[in-house]
Formats: sequence, structure tokens, C-alpha cells
Amino acid sequence: MFGYVRADMPYLYIKDDALYRAMYCGVCKGIAEVCGHSARMGLSYDVTFLSVLLHNILGQDVVIEKQHCLTHCIRSRQMANVDELTRQLGALNTALVYYKYTDDIADGDRGRGKRLWFKKGFRRMKRKYPEVERIVRENLQNQEAAEKAKTDSIDRAADATAQMLAEFSDYALGEKKTEETRNLFYAIGKWIYLIDALDDYDKDLKKNAYNPFRLAYGAESRTEMLSGKYGDEVRFIFHAIFYDIRENLSKINFSFNRDLSDNILLRGLPMMTKRIMDGCGVSGKCKRDKNQEKKDTK
Repeated sequence: MFGYVRADMPYLYIKDDALYRAMYCGVCKGIAEVCGHSARMGLSYDVTFLSVLLHNILGQDVVIEKQHCLTHCIRSRQMANVDELTRQLGALNTALVYYKYTDDIADGDRGRGKRLWFKKGFRRMKRKYPEVERIVRENLQNQEAAEKAKTDSIDRAADATAQMLAEFSDYALGEKKTEETRNLFYAIGKWIYLIDALDDYDKDLKKNAYNPFRLAYGAESRTEMLSGKYGDEVRFIFHAIFYDIRENLSKINFSFNRDLSDNILLRGLPMMTKRIMDGCGVSGKCKRDKNQEKKDTK
């Protein structure tokens, strides 16, 4: 679930790159304050982006100063100071990581040792932010139920993760929540779940694990699905999500510059979608099709 929300770097202004890095450090500090230092190992740019987006919608400016931390103990760097929203996001990050490893353990994968790093931090966040823990736990339970039922509906499969982000946005925004903000975060959550499922298609096929695209289309590989008769349908699903994002984003009032948010939502998510569809993975390193390699060697 983590690692897919990225900026389109060639089109990212230097000022926004600096802001993104400072906000990343701010969320890291927020995790440490709420959950302890070991929980910082689960920090992701996905939650950092939520920090950027929510601060802007709320109109809560962040104070950025040169500071030191455990990671940057010699040379100081620009870091956003911790506020209540950052603490809530730190709690969200820790809950997501803890339950991710819990799910890995249930699936028979290695994750028990990794989860120990977050166990104490999870207990602390659950005590301080029980509503955040409830939002994550209940929606992940709904996600698990949908997967156990082996639903072949793409929309139903992604609904629980989408609802989780929508509920958290309502919680974090409070009186400033609107139908448009809820719809925006719902669409982001839906995209995160589906891009993860698309990326894991071949791996899930080998493990005989649940994957909504596999049940819906039954292709023997992601390449076969995207190059065959279902390719246009899969692309339409993602284009529909991008349409929802654009429409709701245009109706939301931002308090500050929206260049960073627009870059990630309008350019970064489509860029990552194309990268996954091309078989390049999150890193961008593409794996060549074996059949094409055979043709090239002839």
C-alpha cells in the first residue's frame, strides 16, 4: 500500500521539492512524538502528501526551521515543526504499518519480527488517538472481509481502503470537511488500493492470493490483461479515478500555493499508473518482456 504516491519530479518546482522534504521530516518528528522513535522506520511519502494536502485545505501554515534529529545529527536541515495534524498523521502512519505486518503474518509471510518494531508505538497511538486506530482497524477488517468473499467487483474491492482515507479526512478536517474533500480522499484511497493490486498481479497469481483484477478478468499475467481485450477497460477504471480527482480538486479552496498538490495528484498519480502498466514497478526500472527479448536476439 505504501510507496505509490510520488511527485512528477521533472515538473516539480524547487520550492515545492524543498517543502515536500521539510514536511517529510515534520511527519517523521510527529511519529516520534506520538509513537516513539522506532515507529519512524515506517515513514512514507504517502502520508507526507496527506500532510501537505490537509494542511493546505485547513489553512494551517507550518513553521519550517533548520533543525537536527537522530538521522541528521551532524548537519541540520529544514524541517516542519510538529502540530496536532502532524501528530494525527503520525498515528495514522503507525497504525497502517502495524496492521500491514499483521496482515502479512496472517497470510503466512514474514512480518512478525518487523511488527515488533511498531508494537510499542502502536499501543501508544491507540491510547492517544483511539479514533484514528478505529478508522484504520474497522476499514481494514471490511477490506479483509471483501477479500475473503473473493469479490470480483473492482469497485467493491477498493471501497474499504477508499472509505478509510475518506473517514480520516473527515476526522482531520473537522468543520472544514465538505463533500468534495471526502470524495477527493475517497478517490485517492481507491487509486492506492487498485494500483497496488495491479502492481502485485503476477505475484498474487503465483501465490494464488486474492487480486480483484485477476478475479474480474482471469488473465494469466498483467501483460496479457493489459495488452488483450481487457486493457481498455482497466485503463478506463483509472481514467475515471483521475476524473474524480480533477473534478473534486477544482472545487476545493486551498489556503496556500497548490503547485505541489497539483503536481502529485494531476501528474504524479498518472505517471505512476503508466509506470506500473508498463511493468516498470515503483522504482521505474522496467522488466523487458521475455517474448520480446527472444525476438531481439534473433
